[in-house]
Amino acid sequence: MPAEPGCYLMRDADDRILYIGKAKVLRQRVRSYFQSGSGHGHSPRIALMVRQVCEIEFIVTDSEAEALALESNLIKNHQPHFNVLLKDDKKYPYLCITWSEAYPRIFITRRRRFRSPLDRFYGPYVDVGLLRRTLGLVKRVFPLRQRPLPLHRDRTCLNYDIGRCPGVCQEKISSDDYHQTLRQVAMVFQGRNEELIDLLREQMERYAERLDFEAAARVRDQLQGLDALTADQKMSLGDSSVSRDVIALASDGRLAAVQLFQMRAGKLVGRLGFTADAVAGQGLAGEGVAEDPGRILQRVVEEHYSQVEPVEIPPELLLQHPLPQQELIGEWLAERRGRKVKLAVPRRQQKAELIELVERNAGYELQRAQRTAEQHQLATEDLAQILEMVRPPRRIEGYDISHIQGSDAVASQVVFVDGLPAKQHYRKYRIRSSSIHAGHSDDFMAMAEVIRRRFRRWAQAKASGVDLGEVRRAAGSALHTGGLNDWPDVVMIDGGKGQLSAVMEALRELNLHEELVVCSLAKQREEVFLPGAKEPLDTEPDQLGVQLLRRLRDEAHRFAVSFHRQQRGERMKRSRLSEIPGLGPKRVRDLLAHFRSIDAIQLASVERIAEAPGMGPALARQVWEYFHPDAEGPSPDGDGESETTADALVGAGAD
Repeated sequence: MPAEPGCYLMRDADDRILYIGKAKVLRQRVRSYFQSGSGHGHSPRIALMVRQVCEIEFIVTDSEAEALALESNLIKNHQPHFNVLLKDDKKYPYLCITWSEAYPRIFITRRRRFRSPLDRFYGPYVDVGLLRRTLGLVKRVFPLRQRPLPLHRDRTCLNYDIGRCPGVCQEKISSDDYHQTLRQVAMVFQGRNEELIDLLREQMERYAERLDFEAAARVRDQLQGLDALTADQKMSLGDSSVSRDVIALASDGRLAAVQLFQMRAGKLVGRLGFTADAVAGQGLAGEGVAEDPGRILQRVVEEHYSQVEPVEIPPELLLQHPLPQQELIGEWLAERRGRKVKLAVPRRQQKAELIELVERNAGYELQRAQRTAEQHQLATEDLAQILEMVRPPRRIEGYDISHIQGSDAVASQVVFVDGLPAKQHYRKYRIRSSSIHAGHSDDFMAMAEVIRRRFRRWAQAKASGVDLGEVRRAAGSALHTGGLNDWPDVVMIDGGKGQLSAVMEALRELNLHEELVVCSLAKQREEVFLPGAKEPLDTEPDQLGVQLLRRLRDEAHRFAVSFHRQQRGERMKRSRLSEIPGLGPKRVRDLLAHFRSIDAIQLASVERIAEAPGMGPALARQVWEYFHPDAEGPSPDGDGESETTADALVGAGAD
C-alpha cells in the first residue's frame, strides 16, 4: 500500500464490498486493521469484518480532503454493509420526492430503501404533525400531483378544476415545467424559504410588467401561503440573515442521541434526530470504552452532509464539541457547498444557549430510548420466566408458513435481538416438497422442512464431534470460525400443538431436540405451548413475555405473506406462452397482440398462427403442438369448428 492519502475498499470472497474508508496515509490505516497486541482491540463489528476481508483495493488522491469527498461518493453508490456507523432513527418519517419519474410524487415515508438513486429524501423529521401540516399547506400553495394513480382514464379529476393539480394524468403540463415547480417546493424543505420568496417576488413583478395579471395573482397567492408557512416560528436569533445548523448530543456511554436543529434566516425550520453507537471498542479488561463525543459528532456531520444537496449545507455549523478533524471537515463542506463553511464551538452568549437547548432535547430523546430499552429487557426477562430459562433470551427466531391452498407455498424466518427486529438476519424459504402444490397443502410438512433446512449445518457440526455449547459461547463474540454464529436462544412456531410436534420430529431427526428451546403460539387464544405438553402454559395475553412473542409472530406472518404475494405476482405475470421453446418476450407480445387472447391461439390452426408477426411455419407448428400434445398431427387449414370459434373469439376481443 502506498504511503499517500486516498480511499480503500475491502472485499470478501464473493467480491462484495464490505467496507469503504479514507486515510491520510493508506499504508498505516490499512495495516492497523491487521495488527494485534495493541491496547485497544477492535469492536466486534470491525473484528467480524476483518475476518471476511479477502482483497483490498485503493484509490490514491492528492489530499485528505479529496479522499473524504471520494469516500462519501463511494459509500452512497455501493452502500457497504459495515459502513453503517450512524443509524437513522426509524421512528421519524422522511419526505420523499421521486425525481426519477417524469411527473415526480411528493409524499411522507418511513422507508428509505429500494428506490431510485435519483429520488431525494428530506429529514428525518421529529415533529410529524408539523411535517404533515407543512406538506398539506405546500399542496394548497403549489399545484402538485395529488394522487399516485389517475382517478379517470381519459379526463382530469376535481383537483385540476379547483387548481390543486396541473393535470398531470392527462399531461396538461410538460414534465420540464412540473420539475421546475417541484424544485421550488424542494426549497421549502431545504429551509430556503427566504430565497424562494425572493424568486417568487421577482417572478410576480415580471408577470405584472407583461400585464399577465392572472399569473401574477397566482404567484401572489403562493407568496401569501409561504408567509403562513413560516408565521408560526417561535425561535429566532438576532442575526436573522445567517443560516446555520446546530448539532449536539447526549450519551450514556452505550448509546448517543444526536439532535440537529436547522436554522434558516434566523428561524427554526426543522429538527432532525439520529442515534449512534457510543462504544468505540474494548479496553484491556474487555469492557466497552466510550467514544469521544467529538468523534460521534464528526460521524454525524460526515454522513448527514454527504447525503444532502450542496444547497442544503448552511454557511455555519454550531457544534457542542470540537471535531477531531474540524479543519478538514470544514474544507470538505466548503468544497461541496462551493462557498466557505464555518464550524464553531460557541462558549457564551446566545449561541451557547442555543447549544444547551439542543443538548437538552437530545437528553430527552436519550431518556426515551433508554425507557424503550428497559421495556424490551423486562419483556425478555418475563419470557425467560415463562419458558423456565436460566437467563433472558437474546436471539429469538419466529417461523410462519404462507400459501393459498398449497400454491406458492413459502416460509419466513424473522429474528429479534434484545427484543428488537434484526432485519439483516431475516430469511425467506420457498417450500420444495413435491407433496405441497396447488390444491394440496400441509403446514406441518412445510414447517418441518424449513426447520430441517435451517439447522442442517448445526446438525452436521454436531455429528462431526463439534461441541455446540462451546461454539455458542464463541458465537456471542462474533469472532469464531465456521459460520456457526446464528444459534437462537428461543425458536417460536406460529401455530398450535400440531405444528410444534412436526417441528420437534424434524429436530429429532437432526439430533437437536435437546439443544433448542422451542415453543409455539396459537392464534385464537394467544396460548403458549411447549413440546410434549397437552395443555398450554398458564400465561396472560397482556403479559410482557407473551406480548413479545405476539410481536414476533405478527412480524413473521407479515414477512411470510409479503413474500408469498411477491411469488404469486411473479407467477401470474408469466404467460403460458413463455413456456414454449423459441418464443421470447417480443414474440409472445406480438402473438397476444395478434390473437388478443391465449384461448384464441389455442383454437387457431397452424396456418393462422403462422400469419402472426415474427412466426414461421416451424414455430407455428411448435405452438400448436404445445396446446394439442395428444393430437397425432396439426389440424388442417379449414377446420370449421376451430376456425369459427377462433374467429369469434378474436372478433369479440376475448381475454
